[in-house]
Amino acid sequence: MNKVIGRTLLFGVPIVIVVGFIALFAVLGATAPQAERAEDTVRPAAVFVSEASPQSVQLTVNTQGEVAPLTEIDLTAQVAGRIEYVNPSFVQGGFFQAGEVLIRLEDDDHRLAVTRAQALVSQRQQQLIREEAESELAREEWEALGEGEASALTLRQPQLADARAQLAAAQASLAEARLNLERTRISAPFDGRVRAKNADLGQFISPGSRLGRVFATETVEVNLPLSDGELTLLNMPLAFQASEDNPGPEVRLSAVIGGQQRMWTGEIVRTDSVVDPQTRTLSAIVQVDDPYGEAAEQAGAPLAVGLFVSAEITGRSIDRAYVLPRSALRGADKVYVARLDGTLAVREVDVIDSSPERVVLASGVSDGERVITSPVR
Repeated sequence: MNKVIGRTLLFGVPIVIVVGFIALFAVLGATAPQAERAEDTVRPAAVFVSEASPQSVQLTVNTQGEVAPLTEIDLTAQVAGRIEYVNPSFVQGGFFQAGEVLIRLEDDDHRLAVTRAQALVSQRQQQLIREEAESELAREEWEALGEGEASALTLRQPQLADARAQLAAAQASLAEARLNLERTRISAPFDGRVRAKNADLGQFISPGSRLGRVFATETVEVNLPLSDGELTLLNMPLAFQASEDNPGPEVRLSAVIGGQQRMWTGEIVRTDSVVDPQTRTLSAIVQVDDPYGEAAEQAGAPLAVGLFVSAEITGRSIDRAYVLPRSALRGADKVYVARLDGTLAVREVDVIDSSPERVVLASGVSDGERVITSPVR
């Protein structure tokens, strides 16, 4: 009997305890306070706006390029000889004028050649005079003694023609000797500067020897790479060639020289003949006249060859467009407009041009609308 009571207590007490805890949790869950759902309240956010106002816009394109000479050549010798004179200006960076003798070769051999050619010409002239006299004498004798028409051989016409040909050959030899004498004086056909010097006093050179490299200072060029979108802003075709009736866009070039900003003005005269296969850009070629003279005086420094410059190209004009801060543009083609009732509208816009400072829109907003320029959550 006692064993039965003990087993009952052993298994019954835990069951009672578990049931009691379940009942307690049920009572606590039923009597616990219920959380109330809060109502969402829309709070207006403060934003910065810019009023959309139409205006005329002058588009610009910014790019960079390196200054290069329009004309650059190698100075080469056309005759052989030893250098007996070098112009003091014929040094790297030196200035020279068109026709100025930069290098002179020894000309003794060439002067002798001219003298021999002159003597030969004199001989051929005397020979021709004799042949003309003999031909005239043969004609007179035939008229006095002969009958019928005289043959060319009788009148010594072949001998006369040969004498004339020999004189012409001698005169050509004289002209060649004089030309070779002139070629001992080496110069350039333009005002310019010396880029490199490869020969000096006392050196013997042969025909075709490279003496140095020079370039003209009359005009310099700058190749400016342009993308397809930039060509559109400039309204410039792929094959552009400036003319009096169709002048090229004006370009403002700038560079920092000696700690100061210098500026030059040029004009696009043509585009390159090919598209760069690596960058897929087309170069527009800008020319600046007198870069070491008038242009240098205006800028305060010459537009030196090899200088890397920034360029601002004047593009096409738009009579009516909306200019907004760059922060107004959301993504590629959207802006946020703050309505008068405090709500926000998303507008899709037509972007003409954009830069880190501004964005130019053709359409998508209306006059007087307030376009949001500050961040919006």
